[in-house]
Amino acid sequence: MRKITYIQAVNEAFREEMRRDPKVFIMGEEVKVGVLGQTEGLFEEFGEEKVRNTPISEQGFVGAGIGAAGSGMRPIVDFMFGNFMYVAMDQLANQAAKLRYMSGGQVNFPMVFYTTTGDMGSTAAQHSDHPVAPFVNMPLLKIVLPSTPYDAKGLLKSAIRDDNPIIFFEEVTLGGIKGDVPEEEYLISIGKGDIKRSGKDVTVVAVGCMAPQALSAAEKLQKEGISVEVADPRTIVPLDKEIILNSVKKTGRLVICEDAPRLCSFASEVSATISEDGFSYLKAPIKRVTREHVPLPFSSPMTEFVLPNESKIIDAIKEALRYENKTR
Repeated sequence: MRKITYIQAVNEAFREEMRRDPKVFIMGEEVKVGVLGQTEGLFEEFGEEKVRNTPISEQGFVGAGIGAAGSGMRPIVDFMFGNFMYVAMDQLANQAAKLRYMSGGQVNFPMVFYTTTGDMGSTAAQHSDHPVAPFVNMPLLKIVLPSTPYDAKGLLKSAIRDDNPIIFFEEVTLGGIKGDVPEEEYLISIGKGDIKRSGKDVTVVAVGCMAPQALSAAEKLQKEGISVEVADPRTIVPLDKEIILNSVKKTGRLVICEDAPRLCSFASEVSATISEDGFSYLKAPIKRVTREHVPLPFSSPMTEFVLPNESKIIDAIKEALRYENKTR
């Protein structure tokens, strides 16, 4: 099977869906040029009608996208950087997330909010957030966070065809990774996780850019006789709780990895879910590997301290394995 990059997989998904459905178009900052690669070449094929540069006014073009979706189109709204979503918070939280519900389901709002997030290399605090948690807290927004080129293409195509507003997060460190992607069309169901590696000693739930790091950690620990199972939810909302619960039932230990601050995070939600629905499975306390609760610094050494990484995952796994419940 051919291998292509994550960005190439995203570009193919856009291209195929724009060819398939005349209602699909993309709008956002510098989408004609394709600065980060995902929209490269789309303007040359589809022209002004389907590839639309917008002013640097996030609240304005998100509102335009919502209007287009409510009128029967299927817009893809490109934010470029995740931090820029904050500027359009009213449109995202009060309009996109609520209007279908407030219409009693009479009006669909099929739209994808696409954004690139994470550490881009000394881009500092205002361009490096991974703002999943605020949107998880907004009912009726679906949230997609793939970790491989295969998952990215299949989930993005499903998102574009969905009748609900969906946020698609692409973590910048994944853009250049290569993976197997079929040439024939395929879709991946939103809300269905994937076991990336089977194991028996500890479960690692890792999302986005943390999944490849968890897999690398698992490879190294295998040489020490530690068997790690890596579960990738792929979509944050809806969450495939079953795949996580079944894995923890098998291993009895859980480490959750996410490139975002810990407080009120996705990692916290998974931890709470296991505490409520799978507490009896646990042989040790749940461990979380996340960012420190500070803005991302400009300094590379300080960034290394703040961000989660493979070494921190290995430490958390070993700590979970060392725990002995003295009360049993």
